[in-house]
Amino acid sequence: MSKQVALVTGGSRGIGFGIARQLAGQGFDLAINGMRPEAQVQEALDELRTLGAEVIYVPGDIGDGAARKQMIDSVRDQFGALNWLVNNAGVAPKQRLDLLDTTEDSFDFVVGTNLRGAFFLSQLAANWLVEQKQANAGFKGGIINVSSISATVVSINRGEYCIAKAGLSMATQLFATRLGEFDLPVYEVRPGVTKTDMTSGVTDKYDKLIEDGLCVTRRWGFPDDIGKAVGSLARGDFPYSTGQVIMVDGGLTIPRL
Repeated sequence: MSKQVALVTGGSRGIGFGIARQLAGQGFDLAINGMRPEAQVQEALDELRTLGAEVIYVPGDIGDGAARKQMIDSVRDQFGALNWLVNNAGVAPKQRLDLLDTTEDSFDFVVGTNLRGAFFLSQLAANWLVEQKQANAGFKGGIINVSSISATVVSINRGEYCIAKAGLSMATQLFATRLGEFDLPVYEVRPGVTKTDMTSGVTDKYDKLIEDGLCVTRRWGFPDDIGKAVGSLARGDFPYSTGQVIMVDGGLTIPRL
């Protein structure tokens, strides 16, 4: 394979599409995962192809074990290789409820996708990455987890989301440690307030907070901001930083008086 291959979950819109667009521009071939029918994401896929990428769509719910296996099998059948898994797909609670009212159904839905799904997809990918590394010492690849400032910043009206992202942060360190002997790095990219479909319902709230100084860089984050960070990691710019967190939050989490 002359080109590296990346699987980007949730890659047809929002942050995932910003990541996919950056990787396509860097010369990657792509497997794009999403939940929508392929006909509904065709425009996004075509845009990635105009950047020179060979692109396949691998639909499926990462919270489902059979769907996860099918994604990996599709990548193997099409490309014969996988260099980078980008765990980006995520869901928000269907209803933001106070911590004292959070339901088990909502907890299972959010954690099942954002943490459990990402963990076991990483497990599948990691085994294949190790297999490729053992067959070819020059093989380059790894895993990049797209987390959130919610891994450490409390939102008591979506506790299940915070817990899932905190767990994904630990999963990054676990897989980084396990794959270290194979020189397969694992990173976490932690976005702040980013303008996507998921944040469309709180635009007015965050417009005001940002105007009042919530972020040091006084603007929203955009998918391309995260895409540039992921692209740099996948390019190999930080080979000695496995297990580390890359903050893309406009300075929101800097402690300030």
